[in-house]
Amino acid sequence: MDGFAVRHDASSGPLPIVGESRAGRPSPVSVGPGEAIRISTGAPVPAGADAVARVEDTAESDGRVELTAAVAAGQNVRAAGEDLRAGERVLEAGTRLGAAELAVAVGAGAGAVVCARRPRVAILCTGDELREPGAPLGPGEIHNSNAVMLAALARREGAELVADERVADERDATEAAFAAALDDADLVIASGGVSVGPHDHVKPALTALGVEERFWRVSLQPGKPTWFGTRGERLVLGLPGNPVSSYVTFLLFARPALRALQGASAPLPPREEAVLTTALPRRGREQVVRVRLATAPGADGRPHATATPTGPQGSHITRSLLGADGLAFVAIGDGEVAAGESIPVERI
Repeated sequence: MDGFAVRHDASSGPLPIVGESRAGRPSPVSVGPGEAIRISTGAPVPAGADAVARVEDTAESDGRVELTAAVAAGQNVRAAGEDLRAGERVLEAGTRLGAAELAVAVGAGAGAVVCARRPRVAILCTGDELREPGAPLGPGEIHNSNAVMLAALARREGAELVADERVADERDATEAAFAAALDDADLVIASGGVSVGPHDHVKPALTALGVEERFWRVSLQPGKPTWFGTRGERLVLGLPGNPVSSYVTFLLFARPALRALQGASAPLPPREEAVLTTALPRRGREQVVRVRLATAPGADGRPHATATPTGPQGSHITRSLLGADGLAFVAIGDGEVAAGESIPVERI
């Protein structure tokens, strides 16, 4: 603290001020018996001193200072090694670097750290009906909200966006777009076109480009048509075109993939238990319900996490995403999960 560096057994009488220790400019002289050195916050404690008297606990006059309050050894002094110690590991491999981690790294003396590079992502939204955000719409046309949504999700996970294109429902155009994306991206994300309709050209185009199908269709609502394949180290993820399905499957499949590409030690987000506030029916597929998470007292009087559905959960209802900060997982079965029961959730 701002004040005077002294010996804790200094007398209460006036002490001559024999020097000054400033932040970045240590005192070249020591504190002897019955002496004081003026000190600023953040300055090294001079040799010989073991306490700092706050300036508000002193009275200064004519080059001398008198202590108006007693000081104890170590008072107002931060000891070396309180924060970081030599040889101590402060960041593990696979740690995501945020503001706090960067501060600790610099404090430990690192001028540079070795990081995984940002994964390159290409987003291809298929459909003749898609139009740019804000563009006038003709009959049967919709705005391409998936492109904006998926790009924002990818950037939030640290990805570098190398392509963001609308692809017409034509076989040649689809194959050409994916060929270019596979040349540039670590992860290619397709939105739509992975089902079995006559204008769904994504899967045959990827087969022609040498992408090996790893799985297609998952027992999930929303998200059943999800497709995944690889070509060498390139990853290709086909997401359903319905916006909520696309959002949910990005979080469940693309998010951990992007984290793994960046060396995350635990790419899968942890799941926790939350108490449902509203009953939910079980179905023939596992359901992923958008919920608001909160904390409320349980029957035992202790605080518990609660999960409240955000409203209608149709895969086309983008408003169900508003305010959602968690995904709740309803297992396959009959009947319902009653209000008050615990359910696994994953934070968004």
